[in-house]
This record gives sequence, C-alpha cells and structure tokens, in this order.
Amino acid sequence: MKKLTITPLYKWILGLLVLAASFLISMTFGAADTTFRDSVAAIAGDTMSDTTLMLREIRLPREVGAALVGSALAVAGAIMQGLTRNPLADPGLLGLTAGANAALAITIAFLPSANYYIITIACFIGAFIGVVLVFGVGSVKKGGFSPFRIVLAGAAISAFLFGIAEAISLFFQISKDVSMWSAGGLIGTTWGQIQLLAPIILIGLLIAMILSRHLTIISLNEEVAVGLGQKIFRIKVILFFTIILLAGAAVALVGNLAFIGLMIPHMVRPFVGTDYRMVLPMTALFGAAFMLLADTVARTINAPFETPVAAIVAVLGLPFFLFIVKKGGRAFS
Repeated sequence: MKKLTITPLYKWILGLLVLAASFLISMTFGAADTTFRDSVAAIAGDTMSDTTLMLREIRLPREVGAALVGSALAVAGAIMQGLTRNPLADPGLLGLTAGANAALAITIAFLPSANYYIITIACFIGAFIGVVLVFGVGSVKKGGFSPFRIVLAGAAISAFLFGIAEAISLFFQISKDVSMWSAGGLIGTTWGQIQLLAPIILIGLLIAMILSRHLTIISLNEEVAVGLGQKIFRIKVILFFTIILLAGAAVALVGNLAFIGLMIPHMVRPFVGTDYRMVLPMTALFGAAFMLLADTVARTINAPFETPVAAIVAVLGLPFFLFIVKKGGRAFS
C-alpha cells in the first residue's frame, strides 16, 4: 500500500489554519460573554462597541503576546536540541528562564523604580548567565556533553537560581511582585509591552530561519559540517545569542515557562522531518497555537478566576518529559 505523503505546501496551509483557529478561539472564549463575530470585529477594527473595545484593548494584546511567547520558546527549544543534539533540551530546563527570573528579582529589589525596558534587559542578562552556568557545570567532567549530564546541570543550576530569586523576594518583601512574573501569566499584557518585545522576538525568529540550513547540518554531525566549510563556532555563537534573545524576551513578558520548547519540536518533527528549514517555521506556528490554547484554558477552566498558565503547561509537559526520557529521546520518531 502506497504511503500517504503531504507536500510542504499543504503542511504550511495546515500550520497556518491551526494557528488562525487557535487565535480566534482564544479571542472568543473567556470570562466575558463574546462571540466569534465580536472577535473578528475587534481584530478588523470595524466597530467600536464596548465588547469589541474590551477585546481589542485587553484580550487582543494578551493573545498576540501568547503567540509571540509560544513561538519564541518553541523555536528556542528546537535550536537548543539541534545545537546540543540533546532531545531533552529546553530553555526552561537548561537555566535560561531561571537565570532571567533571578535577574528580574534582583532588579525589582535593587531598582524598584526600574521601567519595563530595564527589566527586559535584566532578563536577557540573566538568561545569558543561566545558560553559561549550565554549560560550564556540564563541561567540567571529561568526555564532552551528554544529554543527561546537561539536564542534571540544568536542574541544579535552575534550582540554585530559583533559590536566589526566592531568597531575595523574601528578604526584600517583594514576593508578590516576583511571583506575578514567575507564575507564568499574560494577565495585564499591554500594547506597550508588545511594541517593545515583538521586534526582539521577530528578529530572533528571522535569524533562526536564516541559519536553519546550517543548524540542520550541525545537528547531524559537526565533522561533516566542518568538512562542508561551515564556520561552526561563529554559527553556534549566533544561534546561542538567538536563543537568549527569544528566551529572555519570553520571560520578560510571561515569567518562567518550561516544557514548551521541549514538547513542540518533538511533536513537529514526525510531521515535517528533521530538516530545520521546515522544523523551525512549523515549530513557531505550532508553538504559538499551543500557547494560545493553553492561555485560553487558563482563563476559562475556573472563570472568572485565572489559573496560572504555567500550571496548565506543566500538567502536559511533565508527563511528556518523562515519556521522552523513557523512550531515550525518541518521542515520536
């Protein structure tokens, strides 16, 4: 029997349809009583009723933020998995989000009047420090990087950095402010925040797409990449910088969110293959759709109260993580 194959065009169409449907669902469902027509009107800007104004000024920036964060974390995870050839790599598991969270707590404690720009820069610096610490600890023992050694180093460094953030929060009595970020939520997202972080995330995604062919070669074999004339060190530096851009911007907007960067690439690869020229853009689309649906569940599961979206993601992500570990990194392959 001939195996059914799906052409790249249809894969693109399917990915865009899933994203569009997820966005419309996230705009429609919530504590407020709205319809699909209201959501379309709010997005198109056709009418100025109270409902559409609420959707446009409160829910629309929130869902745009959710899509950006989902794309950023999913692509950052895919890049990390390709660079390290580690199927368990994820920004939340390898110290980036923990580092950004610790830097955020330090900034709030010592610069209480810091604006959103300063906090965002602090998150980038913290993400950089977090990943440097993880790979530094992971490379102490001879024999190079192993997937599980990096994961263990990431767990240890993440716990250490979260401990720092918690200690600072308690000592300076800013637990409430820090927990609003670390809970991982999009409540209160404004157009000003989107205008600041969207260009950073979009630039990071663009760089990732440009280097996707190089990432494919590196993910297969570095010796082959060197033989083909690839400048491995330079490409790795640029891609790690891209990961920090994406993860830092995501943490600055929603706080600590793990597992998205782990799950989405594993779900996408059986659908598009191992070529990162298809993996990265599809990961961006499905990561955005996943985050939109997770945020919708967080808003509606106990409406009018809001469940932290980090809890929703963790409920799905932790079993997925254990499943990948049991399969030796081959979740759906």
